[in-house]
Amino acid sequence: MFFVLSKTIGIALLPGNFLILIGLVGVLLLATRWARLGRKLLVASVVLVALCGFSPLGNLLLHPLEARFPPWDPARGAPDGIVVLGGAIDADLSMSHDKAVYTRAADRIIEAAALARQYPKARIIYSGGSANLLDTDAREADYAATIFERLGVARDRLTMERRSRNTKENAEFSKLLAAPKAGERWLLLTSAFHMPRSVGIFRKAGFTVEPYPVDWRTGGPGDLLIFSPFALDGLERTEVAVREYLGLVAYRISGRTGELFPGPNPE
Repeated sequence: MFFVLSKTIGIALLPGNFLILIGLVGVLLLATRWARLGRKLLVASVVLVALCGFSPLGNLLLHPLEARFPPWDPARGAPDGIVVLGGAIDADLSMSHDKAVYTRAADRIIEAAALARQYPKARIIYSGGSANLLDTDAREADYAATIFERLGVARDRLTMERRSRNTKENAEFSKLLAAPKAGERWLLLTSAFHMPRSVGIFRKAGFTVEPYPVDWRTGGPGDLLIFSPFALDGLERTEVAVREYLGLVAYRISGRTGELFPGPNPE
């Protein structure tokens, strides 16, 4: 049920979808006795879309997420394993073209491959199934192994987890495959904005990991007051941030995490 709600109501609440729906309702009301309300909704929709698209709102929302965990410190030595969360591959397009098609989160695979070559004894788990509401045969993990091999990572070091549909299942299934032993150190590699929710979920699953954030969408505090010249770019950053905040709240309410905004030090 949680998965279905996240793919229906959760998607409807994202700024782009929600504001377009408000605008459409406003247009429909123009031909009714509620025309005045319709005009207000229509104006609100346009103004808010412009605010999300051109203003620094997306950066302001993303920065606390991306700054929550610092870059990983290699001073403690080599990790025993690396869990890479899916999201770097568009599984449906990959299946259509019979080759891997990357998303904006391709940093996850590129950095994981670099780490794998830097630490040749570390195990690599790529956790990526299908996040579609209506399941298909497309699975990210089915394409990730070939990419890693082409980037110089031996197949016998790779474990492909292809059943997960969301971050909760990423954590649960990865833990089963990793079977981490006492004293082992595992890195969790995912986008910086996704790291707070991911760490909270892994902690709840009992899988101790060291955050390795990648795929930043903002440059830091200097970007907080920069306006975007392209509305779609600003709207995308706003959507990414709002989706994470909605996820943090939903996962905390449902008990899938033990903290509302997980940080480096568990509460």
